[in-house]
Amino acid sequence: MSDSVLRAENIHKSYTLGGETLEILQGVDLSITRGEILGIVGASGAGKSTLLHILGLLDQPDGGSVFFGEEDVIHASRGRQAEIRNREIGFVFQFYHLLPELTALENVLLAPMMRSGTMGWFGKRTQAKEKSAAMLESLGLGQRLRHRPPQLSGGERQRVAIARALVSDPSILFCDEPTGNLDEKTSEGIISLLMDINRERRQTMVLVTHNDDLAGSTDRLLRLTSGRVSKIA
Repeated sequence: MSDSVLRAENIHKSYTLGGETLEILQGVDLSITRGEILGIVGASGAGKSTLLHILGLLDQPDGGSVFFGEEDVIHASRGRQAEIRNREIGFVFQFYHLLPELTALENVLLAPMMRSGTMGWFGKRTQAKEKSAAMLESLGLGQRLRHRPPQLSGGERQRVAIARALVSDPSILFCDEPTGNLDEKTSEGIISLLMDINRERRQTMVLVTHNDDLAGSTDRLLRLTSGRVSKIA
């Protein structure tokens, strides 16, 4: 049985702007092994975030396939793609995407709430609240459960976003510039946290980053140049 969590084959993506076609991805292949951290690096405009969004089923390619296990999820129905996103994938973004009117705990609870659906939520909310609080506490935010995002530092907001991504036990965690909005010291803390999560949970991760320290902490590096894989280290 393969230990691959996800693999992509011949991914193509282009956009048309002002009558001009921009080839963003031109035949990208990759595979991600369970428990590894794959870093994706490259210059701005190389296609890093576009690739991550396609792997995470937030965007559709013009051609190619993405497999979770043996299932080609690119050609699955929208309903099936949504199910996979909710159950198998966690996302961490540069700008947190927390709802400012909700507390840290309420922001984390959004993930199990969406996964359970309206009818299933009422039977699971107590357990979900306990698990979400425990997740925040494990990330050093046990005293900040009732604080709203404007009351938190950038590093604390990112920890809330990481907790939200992990609380549903995803098979794979996609991080798009997770330290890009943080100062150097805070970035070091987030990098250390992600490495600890990988070791303790054997959490598979894909990290898009410009941060040399974060890139250097990954198991493998994939470099994109003009929409193609130019190097795998």
